[in-house]
Amino acid sequence: MLLDNRLLVNVFLALVVSLVVSFLTSPVVKNFAYKVGAIDVPKDARRMHKVPIPRLGGLAIFFGFIVGILLFGKIDRQMQGILLGAVVIVVLGVVDDITPLPAKLKFVVQIIAALIPVFHGVVIRAVSNPNLLSDNAYWQMGNVSSVVITVLWIVAITNSVNLIDGLDGLAVGVSTISATTVLVISLLVSDMQVAIAMAALVGACAGFMPYNLNPAKMFMGDTGATFLGYILATMSIQGLFKFYAIISFAVPFLILGLPIFDTAFAFIRRIAHGQSPMQADRSHVHHRLIDMGLNQKQAVATLYVISAILGLSAVVLTTSGEVKAMVLLLALCVVGVVAARVVFPREIREELHEEMEELKELGHSKNQEPKPEEPDEQAPEHKEDK
Repeated sequence: MLLDNRLLVNVFLALVVSLVVSFLTSPVVKNFAYKVGAIDVPKDARRMHKVPIPRLGGLAIFFGFIVGILLFGKIDRQMQGILLGAVVIVVLGVVDDITPLPAKLKFVVQIIAALIPVFHGVVIRAVSNPNLLSDNAYWQMGNVSSVVITVLWIVAITNSVNLIDGLDGLAVGVSTISATTVLVISLLVSDMQVAIAMAALVGACAGFMPYNLNPAKMFMGDTGATFLGYILATMSIQGLFKFYAIISFAVPFLILGLPIFDTAFAFIRRIAHGQSPMQADRSHVHHRLIDMGLNQKQAVATLYVISAILGLSAVVLTTSGEVKAMVLLLALCVVGVVAARVVFPREIREELHEEMEELKELGHSKNQEPKPEEPDEQAPEHKEDK
């Protein structure tokens, strides 16, 4: 599909300008974090760093994104709602990074921030039916259900990106990959407003990344993690959910697959253990990779690869071609194998292996005729083993 060269130049400039602004403002934000006491002190086993590190790096990402959007984007009513909600999210994140706030209060403010773009027209009106055998290709939603689903989507993605922010460079890198995927899809379908917004987000993340990669000089904190999740959620509504195609249901979930999986698994795990779903623990995907023996760089690289595979699958699904089904199947199989090894720790796999070996030995012994002298000699030993 041919694109206007001028629009492509705007996309490129938005990326570059956002990158430069984010990179240059990061040291200023770092000094500001020290002055206001926004310092992450390693006080529990969940934290991977050993020395205090300043937070608030998300402000640099926010500044880079805003400059790119204001200079090269089109600020219509819907974009106004997204940016106003983003300001609320960033202010909430800054306060929380300086003085930790109660989870319930943050949740309420996030709902308010999600409602702002909703009332400006950023709403999920319909999604493709995941049941391919159904005669109804799309699920049309009423006004109330549209608002509820949209708010749930925005709040869920906002928090899911925040939950994976546990290793140096992880959340910002995964968000960059997700934003790049949406950028490519937007260019393929000529949605230049979303493309420019995603280009600005990619540039802002890339500009901050040198300060956040292991060993991190600065964290983006809740300010950055929730902002990235919020923008990805709202812009996916503006772009991906608006295309009436058979794959419109799957694409957003593929692009944001890693944070969605980690959040869903965390909630299921905590509820199964009788804990509050909002209670923090040390059993996220990245923690399990560390427990399997990987260092921080290896764990982050592994999750980058998973995100890239999911993003590639999303791009393939939006293009025509006979190989798209095979590519998607292969990608999901790879992700499934990696996810299984992460979800089930090494000790559990070893126990399962031992149990399977015992079952095989038991079945083998039943097929053999017992020798007359064996029961008396080995009975005490079997009883002791049990």
